[in-house]
This record gives sequence, C-alpha cells and structure tokens, in this order.
Amino acid sequence: MSASPWYSTTADAAGIAPEVAERAVQWLLELQAPDVTPATVAAWRAWRAEDSRHELAWQRIESVNGRLTHLASPHNAAIARAALAPSRQHEGAGRRHALKAVLLLAGAGGVAWSAREYVPWRAWTADYRTAVGERRTLVLADGSELILNTDSAVDVRFDDAQRLVRLLAGEILVRTANAWSSTPPFVVETAQGTTLAMGPRYAVRLEDGATDVSVLLGAVRIQPARSAAHARVVPAGHRVRYSTTAVTGDVPVDDTAVAWSEGYIVARSMRLGDFIDELARYSMDPLSCDPDIADLRVSGSFPVADIGRVLDTLSMTLGVRIKTRTRFWGARSVRLVAGPTPPGAPSGAALKS
Repeated sequence: MSASPWYSTTADAAGIAPEVAERAVQWLLELQAPDVTPATVAAWRAWRAEDSRHELAWQRIESVNGRLTHLASPHNAAIARAALAPSRQHEGAGRRHALKAVLLLAGAGGVAWSAREYVPWRAWTADYRTAVGERRTLVLADGSELILNTDSAVDVRFDDAQRLVRLLAGEILVRTANAWSSTPPFVVETAQGTTLAMGPRYAVRLEDGATDVSVLLGAVRIQPARSAAHARVVPAGHRVRYSTTAVTGDVPVDDTAVAWSEGYIVARSMRLGDFIDELARYSMDPLSCDPDIADLRVSGSFPVADIGRVLDTLSMTLGVRIKTRTRFWGARSVRLVAGPTPPGAPSGAALKS
C-alpha cells in the first residue's frame, strides 16, 4: 500500500507506517457511524493498545492543529451521521457528501488530504462500490452492463457527450451496448489511461501501478495516459497490462478469467501462493501461505462465497495445515503451512468471506 499524501506531509510521518495511518482514518469513519456498536469501540481501543504506532497514528489525527476534534462537535457530528445513514434512495450521494466533508475538515487542519490524489478516499466516495466478498451488477443508461468484483469502485459519467466509467478500485467485467457507436464511444478510464470498447465483452482490473485488460469478445483500444504513441488495439483472446507510458505483456485469456462473475475462481495448475493471493481478495480474514509450500499446484473450480471450505479442500488434497491465529478482540488471520491439519483442530470452514 502506498503512502497517502496526508501521511507523507505530517511532521512526524517517519514514525507512522502508511498502512497504520490509513487504518486510523478508517477507524475515524467507523466511529462516526450512527449505529456504532460497543464491539466496534472495543475493537478500536484494542487496536490502539496493540501497538504504540497505532496510538501514535490516532493521536496524530486528533491533534492536527486541533481541527479534527471538531468532528466530535454536535453540529459536524449531526451532519456526518445524517449523511452516512441516509434514506436508501439517497444512500450513495449522502455517503459521498459526508466523506467529502471529512476531507474538507481534515484539509482545514493543514494536512494535504486530497480526494484527487488519495485513491482510497476516491473509492469510498465512488458512485458505486462493493464490499470485500461482494459482487454487484449495474445496468447503465445505454443498456451496457457492469459487474463489479470484490472490493471495487466506479464512477459513471453518461450524457450526450460521453459514456465514461472511471475504475477507482478493484475489477469490472464490461458488456457494452452499441460498442461500435462513435458518438460517444464507451470508455473505461483508470489512473494509467483509457480502454475504448471496439467489442462487447472485456474485463479491466487495477493492479499496483498498472491496469490489466482481458478481452473476451471483439477488441479494445488502449491508450496510456502519458504516451499517445503507444496506443494499441488488443483483440479477443488476449490479456495485456498497461502503465501510463506503455502497453506490456500479451498472454492468452479465456472465459475462466472472469469466472468470478459467477462466483468462482477457476485454477489450472496454479501456484498455491498465487491462488491464496487471489482467494484473499474475497476474505475479510487475511490469508497467506508459507513459502515452502507456495509452489504446490492447485486445479479446480472454487466458490469464493465459501472460503472456509475452499481452505479445507486444499488442506485435504494438498496435505497442508490450516493455522489460524485469533487476537484477543476476535480478529483472525489464516496461514497454510506444511503438514496435515491434526484431527480436531480448527478448520477454515468458519472463515468470514
């Protein structure tokens, strides 16, 4: 995870890891919710007590020029709570307005919290988003369809002049209507550039500093944001990755690449390490495996809605052990290690997905 601008510009940033700083911001939002539970408060306190760096990050948030403490005032708390728990009809807009208000308050404290630069904020304020383990199907104004994979977010801009989808996080499967229409073209935009539809079915996925595109039917035209000379047309059956300056790689792809849209991961002699990385995208509990078993091979069709049973299957078929670590406030992490799971030991079936 990259450092956010608000973190890197604070005077004591060197003492706070980026992931710790961003978790502190998430706690700020969770504690502003109208239905915050005693369990959430207890978990927040436990998180602060767990590590001195956690406490440092939280104290930093509370002390930025004294401005963020205004969030606790009746006036600002009422606005935030009303916006975070609107009527269902206005749920998306209310949440976006609330988070933008938090950004403004944070900016007033002298910290560079920019919605444009800070990708997690953009995802939280998106028009449409999914939680970890969730999928969602959207039918757009022109009849096109988007399927959002786990932990994904998009903004949609459709009018007489544009058919634009901004992918802010995660992965989408696109089924375009009138893909060949020139007025206006159907475009998926990411931080690295644009993918223009020349056919009806393709997937776009954000990776670290890059965008992956898998073309299933027709073709797409990829335009890196900073290099017009490297624009490229990619036909069906191909998967490529592009950065802001170039389109790289070209490997075969088929429909199993988007089996997630039906709720499955399809593995064909996939490295166990790679499989666990992919499965972890759908799990609320962190998943990992030891390096000494990471090169074992996995094949099969695995339902992402039942991660616990997937892990049990791996344990039985590969002869590996499920090692679960539970912290005192209930958070868990799961790791696959060498050796079979002993009889009577906890399995992965109770994992959150």
